[in-house]
Amino acid sequence: MSMLVWVMMAIAIWHFTVFVPDRFWGGIAGAFVAAIVGAAVFGVVVSGFAVPGESETNVVQAMIAIPGSLLGLAAAYVYGARTDPSA
Repeated sequence: MSMLVWVMMAIAIWHFTVFVPDRFWGGIAGAFVAAIVGAAVFGVVVSGFAVPGESETNVVQAMIAIPGSLLGLAAAYVYGARTDPSA
């Protein structure tokens, strides 16, 4: 259940990429994937390489996804800005 929470929070964070210039690797779709993967990987690592079940899912699980999705978005942005031929 926590994986669903992490992914939904990543999608919510991803919506704010419209305020940033589109230099993400893979464009806006790449940013979408980077946010989801970043939140999922970060959530699994913080939770001790396990996905908490329904009874262990709470607001803290949603907060765990925020830094993960931001790290994923930052990585996609930095990589995309470096490989962009027009920059």
